[in-house]
Amino acid sequence: MPRLVQKQPTIPVSEGNIGRTAIRLLGQRLVSPEVMYVQRTLGASATQQQLDDKVLAVRKMPWAKLAISE
Repeated sequence: MPRLVQKQPTIPVSEGNIGRTAIRLLGQRLVSPEVMYVQRTLGASATQQQLDDKVLAVRKMPWAKLAISE
């Protein structure tokens, strides 16, 4: 019998969605370099679980990794 694989729905990786996720998980908003890093690493869309994981991880990262190399 074939197994059905259910695809996770994706959501846009927008500043608003990142902000709501950060409030829900951390109780506070992310600062703009953190938001830009999440948007850069996830791209245009991601699953809610990917967004949750990245928001939690970005808070623990050193600032040097968040900065854009010029």
